[in-house]
Amino acid sequence: MRVKETVREAILEDIGRGDLFSLVSDRRMVEAKVIAKEDGIFAGKLYIQELAEMEHIEIEFILFDGDIIKKGDTILYVRSTANKVLMYERVILNIMQHCSGIATNTASFCALVKDYDIKLLDTRKTRPGLRVMEKYAVRCGGGTNHRLGLDDCLMLKDTHLAAIDDLDQFIKIARKKIPYTSKIEVECENIEATHEAMSAGADLIMCDNMNVNDITKVVDYRNKNFPHVFIEASGNVDKENILQFAKTGVDAISSGSLIHKAVWIDFSMRIEDR
Repeated sequence: MRVKETVREAILEDIGRGDLFSLVSDRRMVEAKVIAKEDGIFAGKLYIQELAEMEHIEIEFILFDGDIIKKGDTILYVRSTANKVLMYERVILNIMQHCSGIATNTASFCALVKDYDIKLLDTRKTRPGLRVMEKYAVRCGGGTNHRLGLDDCLMLKDTHLAAIDDLDQFIKIARKKIPYTSKIEVECENIEATHEAMSAGADLIMCDNMNVNDITKVVDYRNKNFPHVFIEASGNVDKENILQFAKTGVDAISSGSLIHKAVWIDFSMRIEDR
């Protein structure tokens, strides 16, 4: 499972050949708590729980994935020997901070379009090796995952289209070769291209870097002629303009910035006095 692999890699990266503190620690039992140093949305429980089970550490969660964090909140308690708690301190905090940062950023985008029946999608712009974790964090923040990889949807981007002479024929052939349940999405940069893609049989249309007026026309055309087609807006979406895209009537808005522009949420681990 990718969760276990990610946790194992994080541990090996930080501990290396072993924590030198453990060579001199008296292995006394301690309790530590992780507190929030700023507001946000919590994410990371799935991975921290996996670490706890792998390394036989007791962790008591006070907050859970998707919960609102307030500065000063206690997120969880860690109980084990001093050497174990301190050995995994940074791995636990890194996972929490990274995941919670993405969840918090995603939630802030979702709040802007909460009055619209629309899905907020992530993209494949993820850090190598961390895609599953980062997309999990998006879900914790209220977002929806787009493709996890090239194997779960056939998307024809501009680079693909440059190598296709006849889109209609290509999609006909693709239907015979890709899995029956797989959908086909076509990236379009203008109104004419969206009409061509819908006529060719695309299931989803991505309006990439198109202005809101043109996207509105695409939605109207879809509604009248191809009501089953899913319309997605993408390209340079930010918090300042996302509401404009939502008002066009698209079914979804995708933005890589949910992940790659997220800022870590600050947490701190403290050993409790005994």
